[in-house]
Amino acid sequence: MINMSLARQAAFAPANTADIADSLLKESGLRIEIDRRRGRGAGLNPSGRFEPQEREVLDDGWQTFETLAPFKTEVQVEKPRAIITRNDSPDIPFDRSINPYRGCEHGCIYCFARPTHAYMGLSPGLDFESKLFAKPDAAKLLERELSKPGYKPRTIAIGTNTDPYQPIEKEWRIMRQILEVLAAANHPVAIVTKSALITRDIDILAKMAEKGLARAALSVTTMDRKLARLMEPRASTPTKRLEAIKAMSEAGIPTAVMASPMIPALNDHELERILDAGAAAGAKEASYVLLRLPLEVSPLFRDWLLRHYPDRYRHVMSLIRSMRGGKDYDAEFGKRMKGTGPYAWQISRRFELAAKKYGLTRRTIGLNSDLFVPPDGHGVQLSLL
Repeated sequence: MINMSLARQAAFAPANTADIADSLLKESGLRIEIDRRRGRGAGLNPSGRFEPQEREVLDDGWQTFETLAPFKTEVQVEKPRAIITRNDSPDIPFDRSINPYRGCEHGCIYCFARPTHAYMGLSPGLDFESKLFAKPDAAKLLERELSKPGYKPRTIAIGTNTDPYQPIEKEWRIMRQILEVLAAANHPVAIVTKSALITRDIDILAKMAEKGLARAALSVTTMDRKLARLMEPRASTPTKRLEAIKAMSEAGIPTAVMASPMIPALNDHELERILDAGAAAGAKEASYVLLRLPLEVSPLFRDWLLRHYPDRYRHVMSLIRSMRGGKDYDAEFGKRMKGTGPYAWQISRRFELAAKKYGLTRRTIGLNSDLFVPPDGHGVQLSLL
């Protein structure tokens, strides 16, 4: 039996030790059996980095593995004090966002939001995609925050961390409630998703778009349905996402196609094809982001590569490191989204040429903040003086 610390080292091992890393992970007990994680993205479920103890699976000879149940999606209620999150990052074009859910059932193996689950005492691995948190009071909190004296409206981004249209939204409908509040207040909103479920809310978004209050972006990572199933097991298929772009565009909602993330030697050869398909579906804007592997995402992604594309493991990781200053990830502002070096420059140049060829702009369509009407203030605590 190999201890967990050694298995972690294997997951972080240099790209030229693929066979050794795969062997160590198989023997370590970190990998979850396929029957327990079928339909999920991550193959590991390590303890969160803030936990004082780590757990590992050990076969004690009593055949207890057979009794372990498959991972099922569990949803807990989270009651935050506020719903609008602020940021001052120079890499993103918005200063506020809303996350209706914590964790994401889509299970995208590359998701940069996975490490946030460690703050809940849970694993960024399978826990992130199976132990979710919903915020049913989000619409009421939003109405309260928009009613505060001195609030200045600017575009609220939704879907920048976890997807607001992940499968559990069909039941919880938190995103739709948020849109109803924003529409009533004439507040601008920008949405990012990889789910065709967004078309359910066309009735709200189309009316907002008529006033210059809404835009959306659909992330299309690959046109290969098999690869999409492996990388994003519970997200909409590429075809469904393109159909969603078409439906949104035909409804008059400014819609963009996002070729994100671009993963060298895995899906970056599809960049032009993705932009072409997005433009044909009616998208007017385009963007891309290079694969990001912060904290626990790196070993999770490495393990995924070893399981599904062992022959490409060395090449993919070598190219990623060449764009990240010799590391798996560089979090420096100005570099984390696009990377550096010749290969990163090549992807950037290809994107520019393809966007120009297909008539896609990189400029973000501005939204209107002048029509904002604060809610009536129901639930806002008034001053005593």
